[in-house]
Amino acid sequence: MSGMATILIVEDEFAIAELLEMVLVDEGYSVLRASNGRQGLERLANDSRPDLVISDYMMPILDGASMIQTMRGNEAQRDIPYIIMSSMPEDNVRQRIQGYASFVRKPFHLLKVVELVATILGPISSTHSA
Repeated sequence: MSGMATILIVEDEFAIAELLEMVLVDEGYSVLRASNGRQGLERLANDSRPDLVISDYMMPILDGASMIQTMRGNEAQRDIPYIIMSSMPEDNVRQRIQGYASFVRKPFHLLKVVELVATILGPISSTHSA
């Protein structure tokens, strides 16, 4: 079992999700994808527990706020770090969401996101024990 960290990307804009996945896989992460909060929660329930969730704020069916709220109420998922992305100012988002690790304003610099992920997850070589 390699110490590769797994990241769940929850984003309804295909191009953005694609871009993030490409860059993160290049960096050596394993990536899961979902296109809305409900699908994201299904991924969390079915797949191996990701080490990090990167999620859009505004999404159809279930938005980022509802997704993080559901995760925080779930014993197995409540300590998974969560990066929230939005084109709105963070102040607007903070009124609706608590408990996220970091906020990324869209449009974002990919390098910034990669640095942020590295900061939250630590060095790639480190082994994660669930």
